[in-house]
Amino acid sequence: MNIWLIMIIAGLATFATRLSFILLLDRIRVPDWFRRGLCYVPVAVLSAIILPELTSPTGSLFLSWRNPQLLAGMVAILVAWRTKNVLLTIAVGMAALLAIKLVLGYF
Repeated sequence: MNIWLIMIIAGLATFATRLSFILLLDRIRVPDWFRRGLCYVPVAVLSAIILPELTSPTGSLFLSWRNPQLLAGMVAILVAWRTKNVLLTIAVGMAALLAIKLVLGYF
């Protein structure tokens, strides 16, 4: 029962924190440089999550052509850059990862 209570409280705290920014940004005048900076937050967070997975899949830096995650990531970056289509980028990246792992003998 304690674990459920902790999960509910943590969920409510997370929701309240996020909701506070939504409600406060409508009522408080923030500088334009701050609003412009907020546009870069999703890209920065996504990069911080994905980059370690691409460059350190085993826990240590692995920059090699034998790193299937890095190679598939490069393919996905090219697709994202050329098409600006998120679903196509994910699909091509996953297919590239599977194909590269098959070619390199990881399966």
